[in-house]
Amino acid sequence: MTDWDSGEDAAVWMIDSERAGILTVDFITPVVDDPKQWGAIAAANSLSDVYAMGGRPLVALNVVGFPSKKMDLSILQAVLAGGMEKVTESGAFLAGGHSVEDEEPKFGLVVFGEVPARRIWKVSGARPGDVIILTKPLGTGVIATAIKADMTDDAEQTNEAIRSMMTLNDIPVRLDPRLLSEINAGTDVTGFGLIGHMLDMVSADSLDVCLSLSKLPLLPGVVELAAMGLLPEGTYNNRIAYQDRVHDDTSCPETHVDIAFDAQTSGGLLLAVNSAKAETVADAIRELGFRNAAIIGRVEEGKGTIHLVD
Repeated sequence: MTDWDSGEDAAVWMIDSERAGILTVDFITPVVDDPKQWGAIAAANSLSDVYAMGGRPLVALNVVGFPSKKMDLSILQAVLAGGMEKVTESGAFLAGGHSVEDEEPKFGLVVFGEVPARRIWKVSGARPGDVIILTKPLGTGVIATAIKADMTDDAEQTNEAIRSMMTLNDIPVRLDPRLLSEINAGTDVTGFGLIGHMLDMVSADSLDVCLSLSKLPLLPGVVELAAMGLLPEGTYNNRIAYQDRVHDDTSCPETHVDIAFDAQTSGGLLLAVNSAKAETVADAIRELGFRNAAIIGRVEEGKGTIHLVD
């Protein structure tokens, strides 16, 4: 069901004529100081790949790298507790896992889930005329960099970013099924940034996306932090990798362009939606608690590029 060509978020195969299985693995290094919060963020990030395919997570396994000779095991216990809370919240079952000794802490999950075969979201399913919805605000890479550099003293700013990263992308489980059928493609926004994951949507080279930078939902204070140069290395790498496929026709500040390339952790879902129902879908997603969900662009016939506009 999935291949290497379109950057799908997980492996998907047919179980029977009505059900498809989803299998994925993801793990990250610490992005915040609190170990329980890091565990919750890492788990939400891992579970997101199942949601990005339109599915429901069912079983998870811990994946752990930990320097047990240098760090107290109580830290690992807190990480695992945070992860288990998110797995439980998702409705999945945590069935153990595997750990190794590692100089740098790492944590994540292997996740198995299912999706009705008629409702699989592939990243390559967008159609000309579809509207693009982003469900979470951007800027977690910038905020995490500021936290590591001890350059943010705004507790609410930090807490809002942490809340966003800890929020499950469980829209496929909670949205009205009649509205789910209006979604033609989906992916989640993580390390390759908004631009990188959006380019996966036009990987067939017959589509373009017109992306409105002024409509991007942003975390509080992220523009100011980006203007100070607090960008993670992954953001610079994304810009180098993808800038040849991006046409900049906007008068928005350069910081907004940087944020569009920002490497995210546990970012939102990026959905291509039937334009006739896009406002209804966006309103329904906001009612689920994703209050920053926004319509940010439109799919057009093209050559596999993104056009940045105001």
